[in-house]
Amino acid sequence: MAVTRTDQLARIDAAIEAGVQRLLELQHPDGYWVGELESNVTMAAQHLFWHHFLGLRTPDLDRRIANELLARMRADGTWSIWWEGPADLSTTVEAYVALRMCGVDPGAATRDYINANGGIPKVRVFTKCFLALFDQWPWQRIPPVPVEMILLPASAPFSVYSLACWARQTVVPLAGVMAMRPIRKIDVDLTDIGARVGQSKPAKPHGPVRRRALDAAEKWIRERQEADGGWGGIQPPWVWGLIFLACRGRGFDDSQFARAVEGWRGFLVEDGDRLRPEPCQSPVWDTGLALLGLRACGVPATHPQLLRAADWLVAEEVTVKGDWAVRRPALAPGGWAFEYQNDSYPDIDDTAVIALALREMGVGEAAVRRGLDWVVGMQSAGGGWGAFDADNTSEWIAKIPFFDFGAVIDPPSVDVSAHALEVLAPLPEHREAVERGLQWVLAEQEEDGSWFGRWGVNHVYGTGAALPALEACGVPHDHPAMRRGVAWLDSVQHGSGGFGEDVLSYSDPAWRGRGTPTPSQTAWALLGYVAAGEERSDAARRAAEFLLSTQRPDGDWDEEHFTGTGFPLDFMIRYHLYRLYFPLLALGRLRERLSA
Repeated sequence: MAVTRTDQLARIDAAIEAGVQRLLELQHPDGYWVGELESNVTMAAQHLFWHHFLGLRTPDLDRRIANELLARMRADGTWSIWWEGPADLSTTVEAYVALRMCGVDPGAATRDYINANGGIPKVRVFTKCFLALFDQWPWQRIPPVPVEMILLPASAPFSVYSLACWARQTVVPLAGVMAMRPIRKIDVDLTDIGARVGQSKPAKPHGPVRRRALDAAEKWIRERQEADGGWGGIQPPWVWGLIFLACRGRGFDDSQFARAVEGWRGFLVEDGDRLRPEPCQSPVWDTGLALLGLRACGVPATHPQLLRAADWLVAEEVTVKGDWAVRRPALAPGGWAFEYQNDSYPDIDDTAVIALALREMGVGEAAVRRGLDWVVGMQSAGGGWGAFDADNTSEWIAKIPFFDFGAVIDPPSVDVSAHALEVLAPLPEHREAVERGLQWVLAEQEEDGSWFGRWGVNHVYGTGAALPALEACGVPHDHPAMRRGVAWLDSVQHGSGGFGEDVLSYSDPAWRGRGTPTPSQTAWALLGYVAAGEERSDAARRAAEFLLSTQRPDGDWDEEHFTGTGFPLDFMIRYHLYRLYFPLLALGRLRERLSA
């Protein structure tokens, strides 16, 4: 057995050496890491849609968008929301419409699928809004959200601040567009899939209240534009913000409008003769996790590349108040956002991870303390943490017919709370917040022993986050919660030693912990094993062996499956660096424990 352990340590050393070299090679010269944040083809389709509405289409754009859509079409003529997921009607309709606009017929199989599933009348609200822009669906047949909601105070039972920040930023401009009912026709006949052409009724003349609401909405949008020209660092508010401004008569002589169009170019992925936009970009998140992985693998804090990364992160600190201050007006600003530019919306998850990384580096202590004070101040009443806001928990909002496109509130989640606990636990001044958070996480453990994962797929992610948090909080390895978490991991480990969980687990409990094994999900499980004192168990050995045996010669891993979550089931993400820094983090922590 001793020889076997020595052999495994030697192989772990070799894997770490190759992986570290690969990750260091991928660092940007400015010091950060960022991998592509891949989603689904609606990003490409909608890129064409808003370019058409603004009169910015070119033959080259059409050709490259069509190439992207065709390359991602499945054999049955449909498109899905995630890799190897089921066909999705709204996604398929948007891709179909975009291809038809580009002069490409996707084929009878696509039309048959669309019509068999109800056609355009059955697509989501967002898809209908784009089709209404083109006079293919009546504006009045879309569930309305009155733009006048922008006039409601935050203290009202419902206001824009009742929504999660991502929904809030999108709904404000979209509600304004719906009030104006603009149309820019397309030269395509979509009646074969259920379009209702020419049936939109024009907007009623705007009375004084509506005019005031539209003015207030424009002011609200303009005040939240970021330095890169966008809104919130994400695609939906960026696109609908541009469309809203265009409907208000703004054009390239308006500096904010021009900056938004120009800034969007930074989100485009040039892939040969194909073009696709990212829905968001993750440099802060990727850099923090890359640093944690490298430090866990023994790369010294004095390494010049790590120092550049740490300096870049310190400079990215958010020092101004954003929408979060509506609920926490007395709280001083601090923390980090996910993206390059998103000062209005820092988040608890990034702040916790960056604080952990900078503590590992021994730099930026003042920024770290400001960030952690902000995290403590953002704790929700029940003890957990949401991602962007405190106490954003009005579940009834999801019952409003308009909100059929995924998560619209930001309640506390186990994974965000666990990361907050992991960084706060060693600090005696935050003992009360830690105790409340710990009790909340313990209470959220599922009957089967797992924890739900809000921002990663799914129970493997939640469990892999919760167990390290419990250990950081001093929960002993023989605590029932620890034992139940380990038992659940044991029950879903593949014969290969790997771990995988399908996105379908968000809707069907039978899929919990079940799916094709992936490097990132196996790493999350291994992190859980190590934190629970199971580093010498056969299960941990087999999980490590899976990572060792699937590593590529260049030190990287392959991962096509989507293991990141935006909105469960509705918007899934493939983070292109998850496959690398999470295995390094897990193998590094495992080696440290085995060598102790």
